[in-house]
Amino acid sequence: MNTPTSTFTSGVDQVFLLIVGISVVMLALVTVLMIYFVIRYHRRRHPMSEKVRQRTWLEITWTVIPTILVLIMFWFSFSEFRKMRDVPADALTVQVIGRMWDWAFEYPNGKKTDKLYVPLDRAVRLELKSVDVNHSFYIPAFRVKEDVVPGRQNFLWFRPQSMGPADIYCAEYCGQNHAYMMSKVIVMSQSEFETWYHETAAEPKSGAPAALALMDDQGCLTCHSVDGSPGAGPTFKGIFNRRTVVLVNGREREIDADAAYLRRAILEPNAEIVKGAAMEMPASPDPLSAEDVDAIIAYLKNLK
Repeated sequence: MNTPTSTFTSGVDQVFLLIVGISVVMLALVTVLMIYFVIRYHRRRHPMSEKVRQRTWLEITWTVIPTILVLIMFWFSFSEFRKMRDVPADALTVQVIGRMWDWAFEYPNGKKTDKLYVPLDRAVRLELKSVDVNHSFYIPAFRVKEDVVPGRQNFLWFRPQSMGPADIYCAEYCGQNHAYMMSKVIVMSQSEFETWYHETAAEPKSGAPAALALMDDQGCLTCHSVDGSPGAGPTFKGIFNRRTVVLVNGREREIDADAAYLRRAILEPNAEIVKGAAMEMPASPDPLSAEDVDAIIAYLKNLK
């Protein structure tokens, strides 16, 4: 087993070992009894069959014992589950947005990241929501996993007990690039986290860097490249005024990807789907202002 990295690691592992242990013992018992009965009651030993008499005590025994074992497994599992739903009042709350095919994290001070930064030995509550399809937020090292469903906000929490990085996965198939929907949780000391949390990075205010940062924040670059490399969606490189075949209500239509088309594609991404695209575009996690749309279009015009 891995070194415990959250308050749930040890408890979940113990429940897992309990269930596996009971299962192994029952498997061994049933296997031994089957072999014994095959030998003991072989046809050569008993050529004439005997009428089987009722054994009430035997039927009660093989009903009561499994029931007790199941209740034991249920009790320990449910006890651990209750701990996972009882969030401490002083927990740090982080918003988690799942979208095809990445995770985005937003902190109470408005800070947004693509990795989850958390302080050591402090409870962290994650509020989970999806903007497109079903996902499942999973940190194996912390033994926590929760479905992320469109239209419904779920949550999970944990308290990190050791420093270092741990992997984050999507544990529910969500499309073509599901296997690449990964991130990291970085556990820091309390002082390091406070420094990171309150520092303000200089954000680009205008021009190409600002537009690129905006598209990255919206998740556009998860499916669309800016260097011509293939992805789930068409590359942004050279897209402006490109002759493109789109599907409108299931019918093909050839258009020029001019500024008007790009604006429609940003605001109504599924009205005209580019032919050959892997799937419909996911919804934007945050509404875009007219200025944001203009900045993106200006950037795409110059992306040759």
